[in-house]
Amino acid sequence: MKKGIKIATIGGGSSYTPEIIEGFINKKLSGELPLEDLYLVDIEEGKEKLEIVGNLAKRMVSKAEADINIHLTFDRREALKDADFVTTQFRVGMMEARIRDEKIPLRYNLLGQETTGAGGFAKAQRTIPVILDICRDMEELCPDAWLINFTNPSGIITEAVLKHTKIKVIGLCNVPIGMVNMVAELYGVEADRISIDFAGLNHLVWGRKIYKDGIDVTEEVLDNIVKGNSFNMKNIPDVDLSKDLISALGVLPCPYHRYYYLSETMLKNTLKDSEEKGTRGEVVRKLENDLFELYKDPDLNIKPPQLAKRGGAHYSEAAVNLINSIYNDKKDIQYVNVRNNGTILDIPEDTAIECSCVIGKNGAKPIHIGHLETSMRGLLQVVKAYEELTIEAAVKGDYSAALRALAIHPLVNDSIKAKKVLDDIIRENIEYLPQFKDLNL
Repeated sequence: MKKGIKIATIGGGSSYTPEIIEGFINKKLSGELPLEDLYLVDIEEGKEKLEIVGNLAKRMVSKAEADINIHLTFDRREALKDADFVTTQFRVGMMEARIRDEKIPLRYNLLGQETTGAGGFAKAQRTIPVILDICRDMEELCPDAWLINFTNPSGIITEAVLKHTKIKVIGLCNVPIGMVNMVAELYGVEADRISIDFAGLNHLVWGRKIYKDGIDVTEEVLDNIVKGNSFNMKNIPDVDLSKDLISALGVLPCPYHRYYYLSETMLKNTLKDSEEKGTRGEVVRKLENDLFELYKDPDLNIKPPQLAKRGGAHYSEAAVNLINSIYNDKKDIQYVNVRNNGTILDIPEDTAIECSCVIGKNGAKPIHIGHLETSMRGLLQVVKAYEELTIEAAVKGDYSAALRALAIHPLVNDSIKAKKVLDDIIRENIEYLPQFKDLNL
């Protein structure tokens, strides 16, 4: 009989939490995951949300008769002590910081997006000091635990942990599993009949080969998209990728590639949307407020279907599946962020990549990729260099590295604008940026 396991979820007051609770309940009831204690951790400022979500979690567990102890706490160290798995889904600065991340770049006619470009840079600068602090606690209190990170920008955060801590970490994103589900919908089949060979970075990943029931259907899927079938996510403006480009690439770009392949169109749409209905963060803030009102209902004891509108579908499904496969040494294939280790030969070995991996008790083993096609390689190398500089800036408080990072990012690509954006980001986030506290701007 396997002993009961302990999981700590940092950012337990997130609106996503009911989804991960549902996943844990299902695995507990199936007998696969003997989860005994789940700690939902948050900060004092998130007290109301933690209590609302935590009480819903307890009702869900009770209804399912799943026998999981739900603990709500602001004491991170208590939650981490002897944990088997730690999941991270927090937002430093909460929703107000995200909205700033979106609005600051727009002042300079640059795309404001929470995970890439200048917005993603700002989020990384706030998040990296906190994730490294969490890892220091883990090294002391649960050194053998697995860290499953889906705090964005997930690839950058994962790489920071890989480079600067001893913690076993795997990064997660809902984009690859979302792409698998979109292909499954295209064929009207269950998602487990679709597999994709992924290669790239977080929010810059390509599906190089697509299989249905083990048969290569890559060309068929690309033809369907060329003929007008939408292939997108709720949190990204639905602009059609160029049909000629998709045909020329010969691989399946992820929804976030719109920001790179259609930068001007996406900027126009983002500016228009921000004027008419607010930035995506402002839209999400309202969605979240509505969700938390739903969560308060004492009669609600399931994950509400309205959560699907939030834009983060499949995150928790991916996290629960990953934990389950590590715990049970399943050796199945999942799509995660891991250390490159020569998997992609075009970028440094010590950086994080997103790809198809075999998951077992020793973690994620990436499936060898080799050299990427030239068109993919060029974009990948520039964005990877940006990510490396972003981590250096966050860890060292290095203004020069920060400026270089923004100046080379394809969504900024202008040193004068990069400096203006950087200075605004630091000034307006300084309470969350201890690494830049001595900077005189």
